[in-house]
Amino acid sequence: MDAIILQILNGLDKGSAYALIALGLTLIFGTLGVVNFAHGALFMIGAFVAVTLQRIFNLSFEQIDPTKKDFLGNPLKVEVPYVEAWFGADVGDWLIDWSVPLAIIFAIPVMLLVGFVMERGLIKHFYKRPHADQILVTFGLAIVLQELIKYFFGANPIQTGAPDAFSGSMDFGVLLGFDPNVIIYPYWRLVYFLFAAIVIGAVFSFLQFTTFGMVVRAGMADRETVGLLGINIDKRFTLMFGLAAAVAGMAGVMYTPILAPNYHMGMDFLVLSFVVVVVGGMGSLPGAVAAGFLLGVLQSFASMNEIKSLIPGIDQVIIYLVAIIILLTRPRGLMGRAGVMEE
Repeated sequence: MDAIILQILNGLDKGSAYALIALGLTLIFGTLGVVNFAHGALFMIGAFVAVTLQRIFNLSFEQIDPTKKDFLGNPLKVEVPYVEAWFGADVGDWLIDWSVPLAIIFAIPVMLLVGFVMERGLIKHFYKRPHADQILVTFGLAIVLQELIKYFFGANPIQTGAPDAFSGSMDFGVLLGFDPNVIIYPYWRLVYFLFAAIVIGAVFSFLQFTTFGMVVRAGMADRETVGLLGINIDKRFTLMFGLAAAVAGMAGVMYTPILAPNYHMGMDFLVLSFVVVVVGGMGSLPGAVAAGFLLGVLQSFASMNEIKSLIPGIDQVIIYLVAIIILLTRPRGLMGRAGVMEE
């Protein structure tokens, strides 16, 4: 039982990332009808916003420290971060330690701008083009963004730590009545799951309970009729593209302590997340979220040594096998809508 619970927890944190990226993909497809293969790159950009902020907070200058001396008794030069010099040692240390969560504040406007530029500068020209054209151009854009990140940040993964308060692990099993040290799980992975739940809940609430969201949902169902009512639905859809970019960026920011950012992480997550979207049903927001968590948990169980000893390599293909089975039995996916990508 403890192994099962541990794999469910592992699956939930993987599923959280899949669900957040798939949610943004589905928002873009549902509103604009665009298959955006550059969405994984937005996840990557968010991760490197966190890396950039951490580097900024760690910028330092040399200063002589009379309390520290070398073997000859001469005062040593030490590196002092600018944030410590400007705000004091306590505040400076706090800013450096909490750079990842604080990066969300900067990631939101950055990702909204990136999404706006991407949609206005490129995507809008492919609204009425075949989906194959959309896939090719956005995939090409993803490669360009990937190479830019590689040029500026290098090819090696960049370690980005969680705040000290969440850097350890908790005895999760004790909360469930197990013996101590049976189910040990990292704090930050639990934080990521809670973060994903909050973001997903906020997006659904925004679409369900705000006037803006209701107009967007109406436009997703019947764009022409909403336009005839005098509502500038194109402007609202552009804002939704920015929102989808912000969701992907925030997901990338918070995932950096779990997976060290690298230039190809966007592609790694994009392929899996697109499978999630297809399994959930093209254009279905609840389907994307449900499929994200479902496939994350299944992938986690498939990675168990007991399973891999029986079926070698199953952890690498389980998502695709499940996708094949679901699409053979339900061609529209778990919650797909009639007429979506069926023309």
